[in-house]
Amino acid sequence: MKAYIRLAFAAAMLSVCTGVFAQTEGTGVVRKRDAASRNAAKQQDGTVVTDRMKAFYSDDNSSISDADRQWMRVIYRSIDLDKDQNAPLYFPEEPVDGQENLFRIILKLLAENRVPAYEYLDGREVFTDKYRIKTRDVLDRFHIPYTDAKGSTEKNPRFDIDENDVPTNEVLSYYVVERWEFDTRHNRLRPVVEAICPVLHRSGDFGGEALKYPMFWIKFSDIRPFLAAQTIFVDDDNNLPTCTYDDFFTLNMYDGEIYKTRNLKNRSMVQMYGDPDDLKRAQDSIQNRLDTFEKKLWVPSREEVIAAREAREAAEAGKPAEAAASTEEGDAAAAAAPVVEKKENNKARSTKRSAKKSKTPKVKEVKSSKASNATRSVRRRK
Repeated sequence: MKAYIRLAFAAAMLSVCTGVFAQTEGTGVVRKRDAASRNAAKQQDGTVVTDRMKAFYSDDNSSISDADRQWMRVIYRSIDLDKDQNAPLYFPEEPVDGQENLFRIILKLLAENRVPAYEYLDGREVFTDKYRIKTRDVLDRFHIPYTDAKGSTEKNPRFDIDENDVPTNEVLSYYVVERWEFDTRHNRLRPVVEAICPVLHRSGDFGGEALKYPMFWIKFSDIRPFLAAQTIFVDDDNNLPTCTYDDFFTLNMYDGEIYKTRNLKNRSMVQMYGDPDDLKRAQDSIQNRLDTFEKKLWVPSREEVIAAREAREAAEAGKPAEAAASTEEGDAAAAAAPVVEKKENNKARSTKRSAKKSKTPKVKEVKSSKASNATRSVRRRK
């Protein structure tokens, strides 16, 4: 009896669960989403950046220990947006078809309190909470109009900035900090962008030459997930945005002038080299050493050694290497000409000899006997 009651109770519970499931399917109720989906659904601007994306685009050098790093040099570059190679960072000035320039993206992230900004310290870039600056102070300092966004609090301040009030036409350059590192794990030298600083070019009330105002430092690893989601145009011949801001920086597609290197005295290149010609030679020397650093780590091949020796001998002789190579080719051709002619003569002679040998040999005529009707010898008969 007890077993029958238990079986009936189980059947009743199964029917109830089946009815609830059918009702849930009919009403379109979905299962509870996870935290990542809820956070992604909260994004209203079309750019969805999850924690997983942030972890993927975080600084990949954090996994490399100091024991693996054998050499490093910190380079400061100034990226002038007037150059054609750096134009993708400036255009379009106004948002067009979902395309925005770099400064609009950075300022929007700061206004929404998604990424931190740090105080601009010349030669002392410290990315800690002590040197973190507030977005309100930045907007007030550079006279950018704003209003408090809906839902803004003291702990989570957010601001609304009108698109016409964003000074994109005044941000005409950027400062970039690069780390050129050689580590034994990858056995290669590669540049890593560490931080970016927008530079405001603003003239005074009485006009004159515009002065540069570095605004703030922002870590590249913090904004990299958002830059990877924004496509840009990099080629006038291809009207498809096949590149992103992340590709533009990680692949070093920009053209930047070296204005400083990290040194003990914390001096810029202009302070160390007052003459413009000396400054240009020093900048080229630093860039050349960075470009050829990896080549000096490996033993050159036999062909490279021969080419270097020929170039050195040509330079010592006072003529360019190309001229020396062409002269050597001409001498070799002239030296080879008699040999070719001699070979052709020998070939002609051998042909004549073979022709003489190939003449049909004379066939000796068999002389007929004088007595055509001679009889066989009697001695042979038996």
